[in-house]
Amino acid sequence: MQLGDFDVVVVGAGFFGATIAERVASQLGGKVCVLDRRPHIGGNAYSEVDPDSGIEVHRYGTHIFHTNSEAVWSYLHRFTEFTGYRHRVFTVAQGRLYSMPINLATISAAFGRVMTPQEAQAAIAKEADAHGATAAQNLEDKAIASVGRTLYDLLIRGYTRKQWQTEPRELSAEIIGRLPVRLTFDDRYFADRYEGMPADGYTAIFRRMLADPNIALHLGVDYFDVADQIRPDQLVVYTGPIDRFFRYRCGELGWRTVDFAREVHDVADFQGAAVINYADAEVPFTRVHEFRHLHPERDYSQPKTTIYREYSRFAGRDDEPYYPINTAADRAILHGYRSMMAKHPNLVFGGRLGSYKYLDMHQAIGAALKTFENEITAFLAERKMPAAAAMAG
Repeated sequence: MQLGDFDVVVVGAGFFGATIAERVASQLGGKVCVLDRRPHIGGNAYSEVDPDSGIEVHRYGTHIFHTNSEAVWSYLHRFTEFTGYRHRVFTVAQGRLYSMPINLATISAAFGRVMTPQEAQAAIAKEADAHGATAAQNLEDKAIASVGRTLYDLLIRGYTRKQWQTEPRELSAEIIGRLPVRLTFDDRYFADRYEGMPADGYTAIFRRMLADPNIALHLGVDYFDVADQIRPDQLVVYTGPIDRFFRYRCGELGWRTVDFAREVHDVADFQGAAVINYADAEVPFTRVHEFRHLHPERDYSQPKTTIYREYSRFAGRDDEPYYPINTAADRAILHGYRSMMAKHPNLVFGGRLGSYKYLDMHQAIGAALKTFENEITAFLAERKMPAAAAMAG
């Protein structure tokens, strides 16, 4: 492998990196080298068949594809069909089961009486006003402003502490904005226009995206072990942790990682749903995944099922970071790294780790498509690639 022979080097074979690689190869005819230190493609969306149950599992936790973007949905349809799966989640708290995200059934159960939408809204507003949370400076304020103190204490506070290993008052208000609140009995987790599971699984998507003969894929290779091969004028698209790239010179960013405990049970159905959250602080895991429910259209005939119990903790340098914590201290460190990024015009940072943003799959793909159109083509056009010059205008 000689990295200097390629037009673009992509670090990371997740959705952001794979999208960039596919576009450069198919639209510009460029030669792309994709590196990933893991032994597989797909990043955290990687899926595989469990050897004991025969069920396709998501090694890094349940991934549901959803989007409102016609462009993203159409793009992925080049590589897969989708089922009509609709995600529904439940939360166990204080020995009772609640529908998530918070909807009128959840609110009625939490307050112990049937409530109309108007009554629910009034009860939440009363508690929010008592807290004085209208400014929503952090996750706790935002949550109480949205759902009131009762629901926050019951379903969000303990779960958030376990999930982020950080006090909710220290977390960004943007995080809780991902959780919808409905004053109806609509119990769908996502309300996006498009939703479903890839019919052949996630890994099949990546195989098709990276099948272009102009793409060379090297797995089990750490970019930093071969970075000395990069030409000074060569384009590198980096999707790993931004602080690691700059050798932690501005400090270590806060990352959260997760551990999964796999169990195979001799039953056809362990919990009756794909995901059940556990909100109580004394329960050590945050949720239980049962993957057979993601594909009800499949004939999983064995009387076995595979579950993963998910545990959250801080990520150290040797761990695989999953989510940016994004405290005020983290944002100050990130500012320093962004100043350093500006000095490297041949580097593009992207994906959840490279941008230090909590991106869903569709957001990573959308960002990659825009990056390709707005940055990659212009860079390659300047390097006299004819197809890029034509596309750039």
